[in-house]
Amino acid sequence: MDRSSRNCLNTRHLDRFSGDSLFDRIARSVCTAGCLPRKELYEAWEVARRVRRRFRGGRVVDLACGHGLLAQILLLLDDSSREALAVDLNIPASAGALAAALEATWPRLGGRVRFECRDMGEVALTPDDLVVSVHACGGLTDRVLDRALEARARVAVLPCCHNLDLGDRGGLEGWLDGPLAMDATRAARLRAQGYRVHTQTIPLDITPKNRLLLAEPA
Repeated sequence: MDRSSRNCLNTRHLDRFSGDSLFDRIARSVCTAGCLPRKELYEAWEVARRVRRRFRGGRVVDLACGHGLLAQILLLLDDSSREALAVDLNIPASAGALAAALEATWPRLGGRVRFECRDMGEVALTPDDLVVSVHACGGLTDRVLDRALEARARVAVLPCCHNLDLGDRGGLEGWLDGPLAMDATRAARLRAQGYRVHTQTIPLDITPKNRLLLAEPA
């Protein structure tokens, strides 16, 4: 199966996820909803697994959330997070169908995930929050980092669509390609603000934009 495909999973794919693992159960719920591109399932799963190895508990705040799958998987992986807030200026109409399919399998998700159509700058954050974002395009990733820094909250981002004309490359473009220079500069900025930084990747066959940046106040 091509894990990078943008085709939506649906009930025809159920037999590909026949196991008893948590991932297969999540995938079957996604197939039942019939609205999520395949790559988004794998991206959310791979990011969530790595985030939870580092960060436990706290309210999950998924900025530029799309369908909000990342927030919901983070709750499934760590039940000590009581709630999740999923925020986007344009939440897909099908996000409700996906949430309902997941809740049908895990009733304990009921009432714990709130979707809000609003600008991320309007969201009140606290130091206990876990701020996450997958492929917030271009400068949106920097806005996510800005919001986390303001609150001194833990943060995890998977950047994409690097705007080389406007983004800060930290003077590293002589050594590193543009997108990598931008991400390295983001990591350095977090360290300069007193954060402990962790860098990882998710599998390249899911997305070439696979650098995961995690940080927490030192």
